[in-house]
Amino acid sequence: MQPLWRHVSTAILALAAIAPRAQEVREIDKLFRSGDTALAMQRVDKAIAAKPRDAALRFQRAVMLTDLHRTGEAVAALNALVEDFPDLPEPYNNLAVLLAEQGRIDRARELLEAALRYAPGYAVAHENLGDVYIRLAQREFERAGADGRNGAALQRKLRLTRDLVAASRAGNP
Repeated sequence: MQPLWRHVSTAILALAAIAPRAQEVREIDKLFRSGDTALAMQRVDKAIAAKPRDAALRFQRAVMLTDLHRTGEAVAALNALVEDFPDLPEPYNNLAVLLAEQGRIDRARELLEAALRYAPGYAVAHENLGDVYIRLAQREFERAGADGRNGAALQRKLRLTRDLVAASRAGNP
């Protein structure tokens, strides 16, 4: 799947625009991107402790956890965002990306469809949903082949879906 992470700054700043602490979100993001990740995490945690219902800060923290490869914590943070702010599409999309990377394709599809219910024009979620559909198709073609069907048409479809999955992964940063 094309990960959202290269598009995250835009999403954070879009969320921050509605938050009263927009400047703080930008400062923490700048600190994190400059490489001082420990200080940035301390600052975002302190800010969230002071304002636990700030969606932009919580989303920023989830993105930072993802960038730090702390996937379990990022998944937990995004799940909490989805529960607390069910009308924000970005947490659904980011959570879907992480779960798809873990092979949880069916759940990723559900999350992306939810994101698109809240934001029908969300292009990144549409692209990610397309990637999920390709992986679902690959899975079904593999199941068909496991039942002994190995015709040329099935093999061609399986090869095409595998190539598409590989191409989408090759574009990941």
